[in-house]
Amino acid sequence: MDALLFWILAAAAVVASLLVIGQRNPVYSVMAIVGSFCGLSGLYVLLDAPFVAVVQIIIYAGAILVLFLFTVMLLNASREDGAEWDRSHPYYRPGPTRLGGLLAIVLLGQLVWAMTRIAGSGGIGDQQPAASSVRLLGRVLFTDYMFAFEVTSILIIAAMVGAVVLAGRKGN
Repeated sequence: MDALLFWILAAAAVVASLLVIGQRNPVYSVMAIVGSFCGLSGLYVLLDAPFVAVVQIIIYAGAILVLFLFTVMLLNASREDGAEWDRSHPYYRPGPTRLGGLLAIVLLGQLVWAMTRIAGSGGIGDQQPAASSVRLLGRVLFTDYMFAFEVTSILIIAAMVGAVVLAGRKGN
């Protein structure tokens, strides 16, 4: 039963992720991320990590996704749906398309290399034990990783300020 549920959740996450990059409307892409996050959250539940599953929904599908949606709406990205923009956009030219394909092949090679390396080392179980409680996880997050935590929050604030500045420009 768990194997079937795993394949259903994994397929849902992959299909939703493909919809994210396949949509022309950026608002639909942002909404497809919700499906991907829900599939990942279900996979975390199957891994007996309910705290991570709840954090995935609350933080990513809640806060970060709302940030993405506000940024897309603030920048008025819906005007990019025109056919003229599609023909003139530099990412639709053959060079960037080939580069994207090459990067996808490199990523696939890295994934195969990582999976064979894990299989050769005896599996994932040889790593350090995971944090057993939310209290221990919070203590590690706010002591050992405090700098990274604060830098991440500053980057998110800088992204929002940048979006407001770009949306506020006149005469473009």
